[in-house]
Parts: sequence; C-alpha cells; structure tokens
Amino acid sequence: MSETEAKIEEVPVEEEETVKEVKSEAEVEAKAQPETKKEGPDKWGIAHIYSSYNNTIIHMTDLTGAETVAISSGGIHVNADRYESSPFAAMKAANAVVESARTKGFTGFHIRVRAVGGVGSRVPGPGAQAAIRALARGGFKIGRIDDVTPIPHDTTRKKGGKRGRRV
Repeated sequence: MSETEAKIEEVPVEEEETVKEVKSEAEVEAKAQPETKKEGPDKWGIAHIYSSYNNTIIHMTDLTGAETVAISSGGIHVNADRYESSPFAAMKAANAVVESARTKGFTGFHIRVRAVGGVGSRVPGPGAQAAIRALARGGFKIGRIDDVTPIPHDTTRKKGGKRGRRV
C-alpha cells in the first residue's frame, strides 16, 4: 500500500506545477502586451452637424471653431441625389470624420446640431440622429449636444410676396 499512496501523492503535485506554469505564461503574455495610456490632457473639438432634407454635413473644428479638423457630407458617400440626406449617408460621413479626428489626436467633442432654420424648417433632417449615434460610437467623449438652429425673432417673411408664388 505504501507504493500506491506514493503514486497518489505524486500525481497532484505534478498537476499543481503544470497549472502554475500555465498561469505564469498567461501573466507573462499579459505583461508583454502594451497597455494603452493616454498621454497629456484631453483634446476637445466641436462637431457641427447641419442636417436638412436634402443633405447632411458634418464639420469638425477645434474649440474656437477657427481651425477645421475634418469635414464630410452625405453626398460624398452615396451615388444618387435622393440618398444624400439618408441616415446611411450621414452615418458614413460621421465615420469619415471620426477617423480623421482620431488621427489628429482628439479625444472628445461637443455636438452642435443645426437645421435649416430662418424661414425654412426648424426640425433637423433625417440624418441628424444617425450622425450623432455614429459619432458617439466612434469612441470619443461627448460633452454637450446643443441645437443651434437659427430662429428669427422678428418674424422674417417668406419669399414670394403678398400673394405667394404664382405657378
């Protein structure tokens, strides 16, 4: 019986050693992979989204608005004119802006959504929501989302005169 007891005692010792070796290899692999560290402070920008019923334009600038970081339009990414304002085209335009901004070191941005405004529609087009979602999925921090649609306070009249447009 002493021989069988010795064999039983040896087997668990060998298994524990192999488990320890596997853990140490996994720790070495984890240490070998470079950790992603952000150097320096966050770099913020402003994403201006102009969305009408004919097109969606996404224009990213620095915080002052003076320097253009990236600009893209829905019409660049689709072939037919009727698809320029579609959510798909807006999403493609937003992804193009995200890639360009990421290469320039931006980490977050504020979003300003603008509709036609004035005497036109005060509701953003169909591409605005898709563009915001695509920008949010790009991995950036989002500070604030503002509506900057120009609305006249002096009841500006539509063009066409007193009797309207005569066809």
